Amino acid sequence: MTEPDPKADLHRYLQEGREALLWKLDGLSEYDVRRPLTPTGTNLLGLVKHVAGVELGYLGDTFGRPFFDEAPPPWWYTQDGEPNADMWATADESREDIVGLYRQAWAHSDGTIAALPLEATGRVPWWPEERQEATLHHILVRVITDTQRHAGHADIVRELLDGSAGYLNGKDNLAPGDRAWWEEYRQRLERAAREASGG
Repeated sequence: MTEPDPKADLHRYLQEGREALLWKLDGLSEYDVRRPLTPTGTNLLGLVKHVAGVELGYLGDTFGRPFFDEAPPPWWYTQDGEPNADMWATADESREDIVGLYRQAWAHSDGTIAALPLEATGRVPWWPEERQEATLHHILVRVITDTQRHAGHADIVRELLDGSAGYLNGKDNLAPGDRAWWEEYRQRLERAAREASGG
């Protein structure tokens, strides 16, 4: 890792975010992968669906490589779908279909990344006209940021569901400790918060 390879570095961090996001679905019921756990409806399968769309738009349409040959789904940005239609799965949209679409998005995006230099320019049709042109480098940073942000959301949603936590399968990046250690740690933080607020 001493020779600079910016494209490989960017691709690696994108792939880690992708894998982290899908790992959060493992072992959960259909209800739990769809269950809204925040006041704004954040749910695990919706996060995957959204990020699939992000990749297909930014690393597909932006560089003249549209994924959908025919009419895109009703939640796609070119359609007149309801607000947030890309952030949740209808009862008719299966987990397998959404995860499959995300994996297809990876392959489609990876094709764009492999084919173009970081300096290649694309056009983001949903941005304001004066800023629509962007380089692959800029778009990759944007997609990585979005993917990692939503992987962080998924971390929290999964922990709320069943207590599971960690960054990647086999690489949790958490302090070592059993359930009792974590409970004592949380209580210590609660005491510090109350102390700081004068309570």
